[in-house]
Amino acid sequence: MANIKTEDEIMLFEREMKEFWTKLKSIYGTEQINQTLALRDSCKESIKVLSEKWSKKLKEGDLMIDKIQEYSNEILQQSQRISENQEHLTEIKSNLNQEEKQKKDLTDSIQELKEELMKKKEIISSKNKAAKERVEQLCKSKVLFEERLGLEIRRIHNDQLQFIFRHIDHKDPDKPYVFTLSINEQGDYEVTSCTPPLDCIAEFQLKVRETNNFSAFVANIRKAFTALSYK
Repeated sequence: MANIKTEDEIMLFEREMKEFWTKLKSIYGTEQINQTLALRDSCKESIKVLSEKWSKKLKEGDLMIDKIQEYSNEILQQSQRISENQEHLTEIKSNLNQEEKQKKDLTDSIQELKEELMKKKEIISSKNKAAKERVEQLCKSKVLFEERLGLEIRRIHNDQLQFIFRHIDHKDPDKPYVFTLSINEQGDYEVTSCTPPLDCIAEFQLKVRETNNFSAFVANIRKAFTALSYK
């Protein structure tokens, strides 16, 4: 664009110079005109050299502008790529933070489950130990009960104990009076069966849980069976 403008200015200048020389010929003589022509040619040569120089400068300037524009575009693209990469890194960082939080939450949950399981194991172990101790205590009392109360104690399925009383019914001394006892999950005594049934069995069960006096519990059941035999 700048080159076209410069060429137009040169053509306008040359046209004006021709008109000037035409007028000048009609006024001055040949010698003066020749001198003027020589001066004109010198000026034209100088103008030509100057025009070529500025034309070259303008071309170099255009190339420089194009190069600057090219660099600007490259910088803009690089800036866009940097921005995109930064957004991607931010997203990755956010995902990593979420994964770390999920990992921590999962680790905490696993630890809580482990602690809860250990507590349950301790409770179960404690209850099993207490139940085992009570069963052993009952077994040790077997001889005493058999000798004094005419009682036979049997260990049956599911770690239950069966208590069989005889010599209760004076009409039929061998007639059995039976109740079955177990230790429930809470570690308490629980009567699971009673033959013949006794209305007071629930009351006796509650009392032995409160007092833990097992001998009195067995004695009270035998008394209740004895009273029932007279009805």
